[in-house]
Amino acid sequence: DAFIDRLCSLSILDPACGSGNFLYLALQGVKDLEWKALLECETLGLGRPLPRVSPRILHGIEINPLAAELARSVIWIGDIQWGIANGLSHRPEPILEKLDSIECRDALVAWGGDFPSPLAGEGGAARSAVTDEGSHDASGEGGATPHPSPLPQGERGPVVPIEALWPPAEFIVGNPPFLGGKKLRSGLGDETVETLFKVFDGKVPREADLVAYWFEKARHQIATGQTRRAGLVTTNSIRGGANRKVIERMVGDAPIFEAWADEEWLQDGAAVRVSMVCFGQREEGEGLVLDGLPVTAINADLSAQAADLTLAKRLKENEGISFQGITKGAPFEVKHGVAIDWLKAPLNVNGRPNSDVLMPIRSGGDIVKSRTADWVIDFTAYAESEATSFEAPFEHCLTVVKPIKTANARKLYREKWWLFSEPRPGLRAAIASLSRYIVTPKVAKFRPFVWFSATELADNVTVAIARDDDTSFGIVQSRFHEEWALRRGAYIGVGNDPTYTPTTTFETFPFPEGLTPNLPASAYADDPRAIRIAAAAKALDEKRRAWLNPPDLVEIVPEVVPTAAPGEEPRRYPDRILPKNAEAAVKLRERTLTNLYNQRPAWLAALHEDLDRAVAAAYGWPEDIATDEALARLLALNLERAAAGR
Repeated sequence: DAFIDRLCSLSILDPACGSGNFLYLALQGVKDLEWKALLECETLGLGRPLPRVSPRILHGIEINPLAAELARSVIWIGDIQWGIANGLSHRPEPILEKLDSIECRDALVAWGGDFPSPLAGEGGAARSAVTDEGSHDASGEGGATPHPSPLPQGERGPVVPIEALWPPAEFIVGNPPFLGGKKLRSGLGDETVETLFKVFDGKVPREADLVAYWFEKARHQIATGQTRRAGLVTTNSIRGGANRKVIERMVGDAPIFEAWADEEWLQDGAAVRVSMVCFGQREEGEGLVLDGLPVTAINADLSAQAADLTLAKRLKENEGISFQGITKGAPFEVKHGVAIDWLKAPLNVNGRPNSDVLMPIRSGGDIVKSRTADWVIDFTAYAESEATSFEAPFEHCLTVVKPIKTANARKLYREKWWLFSEPRPGLRAAIASLSRYIVTPKVAKFRPFVWFSATELADNVTVAIARDDDTSFGIVQSRFHEEWALRRGAYIGVGNDPTYTPTTTFETFPFPEGLTPNLPASAYADDPRAIRIAAAAKALDEKRRAWLNPPDLVEIVPEVVPTAAPGEEPRRYPDRILPKNAEAAVKLRERTLTNLYNQRPAWLAALHEDLDRAVAAAYGWPEDIATDEALARLLALNLERAAAGR
């Protein structure tokens, strides 16, 4: 009886319940436990009581009225089906009852007046305890709406957005909505997103995916004693970037006790990659399980390594060096032939050549697939009235770019329609004095770094590093930096490819002492460590480029020398690498960095080993140091420098 009473007292919440799948299965699971106990009772000669666990142990929140009503029906029907499957002939009257514990409302934001609330319990300002639970009939009848009507002003003060309250529940389960941080505005609208940012300011980074808000709310429920445990399904991007900051905050109050870091999940017929995370209070003596195996620790990035790289801090000595590439925001590109015609055209009425506003631009795909650069119109340095003087490029922007930019939801993008949406002035300033700089794809299966000419732009799916010395190139291309990047980044896309970011990846990585990014290359030009790394890095880069573009298959064609203003040297662009013939073009399509690293021939492995040994020696480590040991040392070095304010 005590055991059955315990089951009947359970409370299970799905705060994004949709049509009730998770709650349906949760009820089936609890009723199976009860049934096992009842059968054992009968086996012992004590009779078989009727089952008492009912759908009333379930709670749900769902913003869509139809889905909420469907969930209520699904759960009751599931209860009846369970009884039929187990030989119970009891037919309830009425067949389906109301289930008011499935609420139709927003799970994240509610509206209330400015007065004290339980939401102020974690040091926040006093806020309203009123939620939108009374704004509609919980059964879905009477014109239920997913958005509450604002409460009237009066004694309770002005209507303000607040965190929606969740009902207390011993367990939280669910599959919150998948919507990437960059898609929040297009998916939810500017007004909703700004409200979300305001309500969760300081708790959830603005760059985080929508699912991260459910993790923060579940953390709050556990921290305030309203929930004991939670288990959520999410995209595997929860392990990195801004999402991981939410998990790092969460594990302080609700440690992860079981997780699956990367699983395939079929949704609407398409395969995505997901993580499944169980967190909260641990049972006494309970072990930790990751991907079905016992482990001694589960870190915020859903790894079990002894070195918890989620603890790494951003280092000041790495600041202002790495940047995301420019975001165009509209089709500023022009075909190569058009660009060449413009570059050879006479000077414009302002006495300036078109080369002032035409640049080659390369993407992450261009890097790993060995494609040639596009050309792009770049008016970053010009006001609209000045840009008009570049006649042909401006006419293109007027007819092709302006209709798109002026329809943008963001006011700045609309008003500055002739400019890139994000021109990255920091990147431009950092590479202004360089002849070349290092670039890597933002998302890639492998982590290759390549050189860009200073006359080439890197687009927004790349990350640029404003260094032009082979030593810096060798350090970031070493396996130590690559493994650091893999464990500090996130994983996205169909291929489950790792991401690289200027902040969480580059700015946290501690370079060898005396070879740090805040030092000019001249400061270590005579350092034997730097010389050894540079030689290994240069050999790797040269051999890779020789494999990508073998001289028997390609011809090097100097790019056009553009018109120049009197007294000025014309801008020099990188040479073009072209196939010698159609047969060569077919072969060259297979010569990509992706294919090279998939094959990883012996010569490539040997070059990487030489580089890794040189970098390990620069840190003062054994040259054959194991990767996990190296990462542990890098983390210790990071924390030491961060504590020293470096």
